Amino acid sequence: MPLTAIVVGALMLAIAVAGAMRPALPAAETTVFHAINGLPGWLYWPFWVPMQLGNLVVGAAAGLIAAWLLGSWPTALAVLLAVAGKRVAERLLRQRLAPWHAVRQRPGTSEPGAILRGDVPSEGPSFPSGHVVLVAAVVCVVSDEAVGPYALLPWLAVVLVAVGRIYVGAHNPLDVLAGLGAGLVLGGAIALLT
Repeated sequence: MPLTAIVVGALMLAIAVAGAMRPALPAAETTVFHAINGLPGWLYWPFWVPMQLGNLVVGAAAGLIAAWLLGSWPTALAVLLAVAGKRVAERLLRQRLAPWHAVRQRPGTSEPGAILRGDVPSEGPSFPSGHVVLVAAVVCVVSDEAVGPYALLPWLAVVLVAVGRIYVGAHNPLDVLAGLGAGLVLGGAIALLT
């Protein structure tokens, strides 16, 4: 599983970075953004709750609780490495895309007619989605230990966080794809090492 996560994540990340290195947002990205962002308002809370897993404190706590339930100290260490690695991955990607920061702004600035829900900032760098980096990395290291019917639940959380970040107007689709790719690479690498 970790090797697959690294390969799939690297492919996603390469696609997202290539798509983000443009003088304007790709038309397909704008179309996908508005399709998700324009979903009904009542979906806010069903997306908001799992989105908290992308918060540094909540994501770390959830990963550590999962490690405790699994009875695995190596998994707990892997969760802490994923949390620390999230910050590094996010900074590296933002530095790499620095020439395109004017384009890769939050949807409140870059997407005309964006619906901003909750306390989403309307401006600032948007690439990659740090929430998605964190949740994907933590799920990678935790799901490597999970078995049975519960093994897929963490991946559902990743999907909900990724779609939720677009829905609330926090990120464009390539920001989320980059976060997912970076999280898979990071989590897969940590799972291999621990």
